[in-house]
Amino acid sequence: MAFKYFNEWATDEVVIRDPGLKQYIRLEPTLVLHHGGRHAGKQFGKAEVPIVERLLNKIMRSGPGVRKLGGKVIRGAGACGKKHNAYNIVRKSFKIIADRTKKNPLQILIDAIQNSAPREETTRISYGGITYYVAVDSAPQRRLDTAMKNLAAGAFVASFSGEKRIEECLAEELILAANNDMKSFAVARKEETERIAKGAR
Repeated sequence: MAFKYFNEWATDEVVIRDPGLKQYIRLEPTLVLHHGGRHAGKQFGKAEVPIVERLLNKIMRSGPGVRKLGGKVIRGAGACGKKHNAYNIVRKSFKIIADRTKKNPLQILIDAIQNSAPREETTRISYGGITYYVAVDSAPQRRLDTAMKNLAAGAFVASFSGEKRIEECLAEELILAANNDMKSFAVARKEETERIAKGAR
């Protein structure tokens, strides 16, 4: 028996175009989207967790906690540590995406991740007491983590700066990122990261 996400959306026709990310994205859903961190101690164990559950986990973080985004420290937005709340946020946002685009929300999520995953970034190197930055290629697992973190953060930035509910903001962020629109927070961060890395080559 094949499960569907939220009993509505199947993964049969979802296409992953990025060969680097393909092996780290698990599309097949499980009966319950809750692994309880059982893969945390295993290297690359996150790749065995369904991609929608990983989005739920990023939503539970609700922001960076240290740096400010949009002028606000985004923590404690009613989703931290409450997986059922995060589950409902993602489920409602998927319904909004399906209504607006008439497409499978899973394909929109995959396209958003592919368009907001940076291919290059910078790292700091100290040599002889001098610190400078050099450009490095991003590992596929890190590309995926960075993309999902920025998608969740972008949704919370929009929710904090306006009166829209988080479900609508997450749906809009995913749609914009899937269209590779620079209005998307995640896509803008990806372009900024790659631009800085290009200057550090």
